[in-house]
Amino acid sequence: MDNITVGLKGFKEEKVTADNTAIKYGSGGVEVYATPAMIGLMEGAALAAVDPLLPEGMATVGTYIAASHLAATPVGMTVRCEAELTEVDGKKLVFKVVAFDEAEKIGEGVHHRFVIQTERFLAKQAAKKKG
Repeated sequence: MDNITVGLKGFKEEKVTADNTAIKYGSGGVEVYATPAMIGLMEGAALAAVDPLLPEGMATVGTYIAASHLAATPVGMTVRCEAELTEVDGKKLVFKVVAFDEAEKIGEGVHHRFVIQTERFLAKQAAKKKG
């Protein structure tokens, strides 16, 4: 994991459609970009920053996010998120996340991801399911 260093950046973007509005998510009654969709985009940008650099069999999972949704974005606009790795503490990764639409900053926050060994993680989840 020596190549996972502070300063790495990842990006993700998506167009606002009827499928990612507050109405569709059930998180509001207005046809604008949903806060849960923005959170997913923020997580996706952080994932894009580091997961491609991990050895085979390793991945990251989101463990924490604190974000503000600052402005509404109408259907038809594109939202772009940038995640910057600001801290590496063992397997814990901390990101600054910021989202913009075509007109302004619409969201910002902090997101934590944890590096996992995929097979072991999935085995633990399968055991949990069995009870």
